[in-house]
Amino acid sequence: MARVAKSRVEDHPDLKLVQEEQGQRFLFSGNWTTAVLAEKELQLERALRSRSPTSEVLFDLEQVEEFDTAGAWVLVRAARQLDKTGTTVSLVGVDSARQRLLDAVAQRKAPPPPPREPPLPLRFLAQVGAATIAVFYDARALIGFLGTVTLTFLAVLVKPARMRVTSLVFHMQKTGIDALPIVGLLAFLIGVVLAYQGADQLARFGAQIYTVNLLGISVLREMGILITAIIVAGRSGSAFTAQIGTMKVNQEVDALRTIGLEPVEVLVLPRVLALVLVLPLLTFYANIMALLGGGIMVWTLLDIPPDAFLRQLQASVNLNSFLVGMVKAPIFAFVIALVGCFEGLRTGGNAESVGTQTTRAVVEAIFLVIVLDALFSIFFSYIGV
Repeated sequence: MARVAKSRVEDHPDLKLVQEEQGQRFLFSGNWTTAVLAEKELQLERALRSRSPTSEVLFDLEQVEEFDTAGAWVLVRAARQLDKTGTTVSLVGVDSARQRLLDAVAQRKAPPPPPREPPLPLRFLAQVGAATIAVFYDARALIGFLGTVTLTFLAVLVKPARMRVTSLVFHMQKTGIDALPIVGLLAFLIGVVLAYQGADQLARFGAQIYTVNLLGISVLREMGILITAIIVAGRSGSAFTAQIGTMKVNQEVDALRTIGLEPVEVLVLPRVLALVLVLPLLTFYANIMALLGGGIMVWTLLDIPPDAFLRQLQASVNLNSFLVGMVKAPIFAFVIALVGCFEGLRTGGNAESVGTQTTRAVVEAIFLVIVLDALFSIFFSYIGV
């Protein structure tokens, strides 16, 4: 039996470090389990730091009462630390069960190093690819929702009694009559700006009278419907998403399905039809207000009286210019309402999701409106209208 040196290097309640002729011996005792391991792990670390350098160390586990995987990992880790310093570690007092546990823990491989971050161009391409795939998935879902709304509308046409007239009139008031002040004010100011900028540029060529032509064509063909659609997308489209999204969070949409009602028929269809009906009227109103604002600016800036303004306007624009803007109105309305209701029904189960989906609805609706307006412009230019 090895002789124990007179001086004891380190002494803890469940761990003793003694110096022997052949090297050092760590005497483990008590429980080395997860529940009580925190303090004992610190004891072992202090003992490892305080020991004198030797070529051989013994871990004596004969007096250990309980031993689990966490305790085995602490011992294995300590042995590996000593191996790195060139010290040989041997285990004594270990029965077969504990030896199998130690061997299983020792065979555990270290986690692989994290992959290197790709360079910036590859990260950018990956983000673009992920965003593109997400756009395609969203587009596919929106097209599927369009099909659902179309089938529901056809079912209501077959049985008109299923149309919720009260809800339809309510949403026509909210999206139409209540929007008149903001639409009229902004359209009036847009007319003022167009007239002022047009007069300022045309004055260089002595062609101020053609400011009326510029104002009439731009308002009736493009600006009237575009400004109105953008205002409605930010006002009514976001309201649709927030209303339906809040119902989704409160599980009211699920309650509708439980009592046998179809949410698309009850919530979506009245909103879509209401916006399709009122947006052409709002566009007509916006056209009048924009022309009024431009006429006042022309009268003030260029001294063109209202009767001369109306004669020049009649000579410069025709029915096609008016119809080009009005044809876009129901299509834009359908897209805005469809996107607003679609994002509302995609809301998750928390209030944060309502805000996120409302933002998405406004951005997507305005984006689609501008894209469709560009396509309409190309189409009408191609057919010569």
